[in-house]
Amino acid sequence: MERFPIWVKERLYSRNEASRRFFPKESERLARACQEMAVRFLNGGRLLAFGRGAYATDAQHVSVEFVHPVIVGKRALPALDLSMAFSEWVKTIIRPEDIVMGFSPPEGDAAVDEALAFARSKGAQTFALPGRTGDYAVAPPDEDPFIQQELIEILYHTLWETVHVFFEHRELGREAGEASFLYPFLGSERQDMSRVVTEVARSIEEKAKDVEQLREKVAEEESEQIVRAIHTLAEQIDRGGKLIVFGNGGSATDANDWALDMTLPPKGMRPYPAVSLAMEPAILSALANDVGAEVIFLRQLIAQAGANDVVIAISTSGGSKNVLMTLAEARRRGLTTMALLGYDGGEIVRNGLADIPIVIRSDYIPRIQEAQASVYHIIREGLEELVKDA
Repeated sequence: MERFPIWVKERLYSRNEASRRFFPKESERLARACQEMAVRFLNGGRLLAFGRGAYATDAQHVSVEFVHPVIVGKRALPALDLSMAFSEWVKTIIRPEDIVMGFSPPEGDAAVDEALAFARSKGAQTFALPGRTGDYAVAPPDEDPFIQQELIEILYHTLWETVHVFFEHRELGREAGEASFLYPFLGSERQDMSRVVTEVARSIEEKAKDVEQLREKVAEEESEQIVRAIHTLAEQIDRGGKLIVFGNGGSATDANDWALDMTLPPKGMRPYPAVSLAMEPAILSALANDVGAEVIFLRQLIAQAGANDVVIAISTSGGSKNVLMTLAEARRRGLTTMALLGYDGGEIVRNGLADIPIVIRSDYIPRIQEAQASVYHIIREGLEELVKDA
C-alpha cells in the first residue's frame, strides 16, 4: 500500500516515455495524412470508424469529435461509428472519397484488417490504428494495450484538430479566422503547402508534449487521490458493489471504455462488474425525448444502483446539469462517488458532490480527455496490483 503513490507516478511517466518515442517520428506522416483527409472531406467524403470490444469506443470517440467539434465555429464533419457490424457495413456504404479508420489491440485484429483492405481496394483512405496495411498504418506504439489506446487517442485528436488548418488554407488562403490563436503559423499571405505540412507536424508534436506535461502535473498533484480511488473501488467491489460510470460526448465514450475495461479486460486481467450509463442510445434518446436531457443518467442510476456501488462521473467542465443531478442523487442514496474532471473541477468540486475528485487542471478539452484516459486506465491497473499484494 505504501508503494502505491510511487507506482502511480511511475505509471503516468511510462506513458510519457512511450509518447516521446512515438510522436516525433510520426508527426510529418500524420500531417500528410491529415492533408489528404481535408481534401476528401471537401470532396464529400465521410469518416467511417470501427473496432471491437474496448476499441469500438475509439470509433465512438473519433466520430463524436468530428461531428460535434468542441472548438466553437468549427464545421461539423460527417463521421460514423460502424463497430456494431463493420465487416458488412463497410461493404454496403463505402465510397472512394471516404476515410476509414480501424482500431485494434496491439496484437491486431484480422477482421479489422480485412475491412480496411476492402475499403482501400475501393479507393478509400485507410488508417490502421494499429495495423500492417493501410494508407496510414502504424505499428503498435506500445505493447501495453492501455498505453497504446491512449496514444492512439492523442493521434486522432490531433487529426481532428489539424484537419481544419488545411480547410482554412485551402478555402481562404489567408486567415485562420476565429481559430488563429490556435494556429499562429497561418499568416496573412497564401503559403506553400509544404510549409503548412511542416508546421502542422510541429503542432502535432507540441500537442503531444502538452499532454505529457499534463500527466507530470497529475503525477505530482493527484497521485494520492488516484490511490484512494483504487482502494475504494476495490473495497466496494469486495462488498458486492459495481462501478457505475457516465459522461457526455467524448466523456461518454470514455465511460464506455472504462466499463468495458472492467468487464472485458486485456488478457491476464480479471473481470470486474461495471456498467456505463452512456452505453445504450435507445435509453438515452427515450429519456431525453420524453423527460429531458438532464435526467438521462439520473433515471438510469435510480434503476441500476445498488448499496455498495461506486458512481463515477467523467466530465471536462464539472458543470453539466445531468452529471450534477446524478451525483447529487448518488450522494442522497449514500453511495460512494468519484469524478474525473478538468478545469478547476467546476460545480462538482464546489458543491462537494464527489468523495474522490481527480482534477486534470487544464482548460483545453482534448488534452483533458487524454490525461483522463491515463488516469482511469491506471485505476484499472491498480486493481490488479492490489491482487498481487494480497
